[in-house]
Amino acid sequence: MITRERAVALVEALLVKQRREGWLADVPEVAVSSVEEHTLGWLISWQSVEYLRSGDFGRMLVGQGPYLVDGEDGSIHHIPVAICGSDRWAEVYLRQYRGVRPVDPLLADVRALVQGGDRMSALRYVRRQAPRMGLRDAKAYVDAVSEGIEPSECLVSLARVEPEPLPLAIETLAGPCRQEAEA
Repeated sequence: MITRERAVALVEALLVKQRREGWLADVPEVAVSSVEEHTLGWLISWQSVEYLRSGDFGRMLVGQGPYLVDGEDGSIHHIPVAICGSDRWAEVYLRQYRGVRPVDPLLADVRALVQGGDRMSALRYVRRQAPRMGLRDAKAYVDAVSEGIEPSECLVSLARVEPEPLPLAIETLAGPCRQEAEA
């Protein structure tokens, strides 16, 4: 687990590297301005040093969004300011970067119907709740649940309502740094 201090040190090193490589060439000197613990790690915001010293809003940088330091591997990701206000970015992050599959929206109800001995009701339920799933797929879904196994990701994906894509992408800036995370 990445500590708060380690997360700040990783971001500070990245900011130095970005300045050296020219990414922050048109930006005044910057520093970490806030650190917030998140279930995924640490959300770290940065701001111009001039603003942090003076509080003068004319010196404030706007629009950059925080960096997420992944609490497991220390990788650093930019969360665009346009999406960081909602928790949808966290779901996208879990799916894209950690490979966490979203919950199957039908499994619990179908399992209950099948365990109650009502396969036909389970099949009708699947067809109603997942209109993208054809009859053959719905039957395969119910068969899998009846056999005590989870339906394939291909079938489950037909049951999910896909959210609209985020307006801006989460960008990986550094890492993972497993060796550093273990230190």
